[in-house]
Amino acid sequence: MIRQARPGEEAEIEAFLAGHADSSVFLRGNLAEHGMDERDHPHGTAFFRSPVTGPVKAMFGCTNNGFLMCQAPAAGLDLWQDFALALQGQEVCGMTGDDGQVLAALAALGLPEAAFNVNHAEPLYRLDLAALQAPDAELRRPVADDVDLLALWFAQYMRDTGQAGDQADSLRVAITRAVEAISRGKTRLLIEDGVPVAMTGINAEVGDMVQVGGVFTPPDRRGRGHAGRAVAAHLAEARDRGIKTAILFANNAVAARVYEAMGFERVGAYRVAILKAPRVIGAAA
Repeated sequence: MIRQARPGEEAEIEAFLAGHADSSVFLRGNLAEHGMDERDHPHGTAFFRSPVTGPVKAMFGCTNNGFLMCQAPAAGLDLWQDFALALQGQEVCGMTGDDGQVLAALAALGLPEAAFNVNHAEPLYRLDLAALQAPDAELRRPVADDVDLLALWFAQYMRDTGQAGDQADSLRVAITRAVEAISRGKTRLLIEDGVPVAMTGINAEVGDMVQVGGVFTPPDRRGRGHAGRAVAAHLAEARDRGIKTAILFANNAVAARVYEAMGFERVGAYRVAILKAPRVIGAAA
């Protein structure tokens, strides 16, 4: 059985998730940044726990914009079905998490393979930042004048990663992401000869751990090591403010080789599943 978590249980939930830190960064980051009662921000999350009493053994999350997350290493079929029941009537857009767990969740939710734009496992990597070799690189935060460039880059990034859907919707999302990249301060641009040549970002942070995301080099500048230098420089900056560990998942074999050359070690498989269009759980297809 599961139930929605209540205010006052944050410390217990965080302690459980911290025991599975490598694949819980989104859950932990959303809990730390937004708590349990945020209903307006897209990343505000409804948390569900199991069992209903006693020590936490499984956690599930659903963000306000319909993305699902889980940390349920010992869950059986009954628990995944309980999760699906708790989500009846909820509109969802996709799910991320440990590969095997997400596959079990999607089966219980009754979401067919054909409904997804992206549904694959990516290698999950971890790096102790004490071992990071900081490169000689110029980074800066994006500013308002970069919004058009960033929108183009995010649109290409979504195409590269298979996340792009309807053209008009993809453009809207790309512009939104560009504006957020400027306002949140978590994105960095690699600069060469005064020109941005790559970007990197931190898409989640909790305690002394960050998760890297949004790494991109435009097609005409690829193959020159820009992405690896951007990530390494950004993580060196994070290390200087006390971050000790970085997590990321690699979308392709080229990216995986870059991260492995930086010292990242594979620690698992992380599934990214994004629906072609939002679906209401329990509704007829």
